[in-house]
Amino acid sequence: MIRILTTGGTIDKIYFDSLSEYEVGNPVVEGILREGGVTVPYIVESILRKDSLEITDEDRAMILDKVRGCIEERILITHGTDTLALTGQFLQGKTSKTVVLTGSLQPANFRFTDAVFNVAFAMGVLQTASKGVYLAMNGQVFDPSHVKKNRDQNRFESA
Repeated sequence: MIRILTTGGTIDKIYFDSLSEYEVGNPVVEGILREGGVTVPYIVESILRKDSLEITDEDRAMILDKVRGCIEERILITHGTDTLALTGQFLQGKTSKTVVLTGSLQPANFRFTDAVFNVAFAMGVLQTASKGVYLAMNGQVFDPSHVKKNRDQNRFESA
């Protein structure tokens, strides 16, 4: 069984107008997995609905507590991309589970989005990776301590 913890971020954003007013909506990961025909057993738990720039160290401690409290050994976390690496770094060395963080650079509800690919890729990584904390973005697996978001290229890269 896989536990999926959702924290909000761009993947769950809903935009209302051309001025980019938005709110973080309901988690989309379950719909993505259902539409993809994923048959691996999973449970989705929404623990935050925040833009990642609003996630605090107290929130990260709560995420860690949730990870530690899960009976599942494999945990996927959907998260905003601006502080994805920070949360990954916060979790490193503090759990003996396999944890993969992912998100998207465009909301899942947009016609052109990386959300579906990133979630699917992260699920595959989660099932094959050894214990540790990883970021799965843009078809690559990253160590949270050695990754950066390249805003100009709109992708993640090794740092």
